[in-house]
Amino acid sequence: MEADIWLVDGRLLVAHDADGLDPSRTLQSLYLDPLAARVRERGGCVYRSAPRLPLQLLIDLKTAGEPTYRALAAALRPYHRILSSATAGRVRHRAVTAVVSGDRGARAPLEAERVRYAFYDGRAEDLDGGAPASFIPLISGNWNTFFHWQGTGPFPAAERAALRGMTAAAHRAGRAIRFWATPDAPGTAREAVWHELLAAGADWINTDDLAGLAAFLRAHDT
Repeated sequence: MEADIWLVDGRLLVAHDADGLDPSRTLQSLYLDPLAARVRERGGCVYRSAPRLPLQLLIDLKTAGEPTYRALAAALRPYHRILSSATAGRVRHRAVTAVVSGDRGARAPLEAERVRYAFYDGRAEDLDGGAPASFIPLISGNWNTFFHWQGTGPFPAAERAALRGMTAAAHRAGRAIRFWATPDAPGTAREAVWHELLAAGADWINTDDLAGLAAFLRAHDT
């Protein structure tokens, strides 16, 4: 689950673009309060069928990272009972794991916190970096930065090897990996890319077509 947030007059508003901002659409009202209610109703978990599986809430900072993250940290604290946390490198998993993405200015205030209720979304340069998985549990990248293939014709061998190498490097470091901007129009090209992501062991598939992805995963459930 992903939320794009903007710091506007001290409030965290949710919208993909600035022209969609609405004072009533806050991170708390659209995401944090409903998730807290769901976790209470389900006895401490998000998914009844997988009670130990946390939901990843990716929070994309659309405004300057440092002030936006400081406001976000304050907003997250009242929900500490449902949020995974990290203290001195030790992670305690709870029903929801918040991961901060977007503007990179959030990194310094995140690293400075003694107790964190959020984690940092890394980039390819963090694959072999010194930050532990307790700080950077996720590596994200734009598909088009690394791969020319868009699902039509054979996947070039060098690009397949690169995809599998990046995935393996993330997993060796105890991190998950995802790519955004993969082809998302329904059809064979999108499914071909999804097949390769599954085969490589990518942890997340990005899409706006949740029903289409659900149908694909059910059809290819092994």
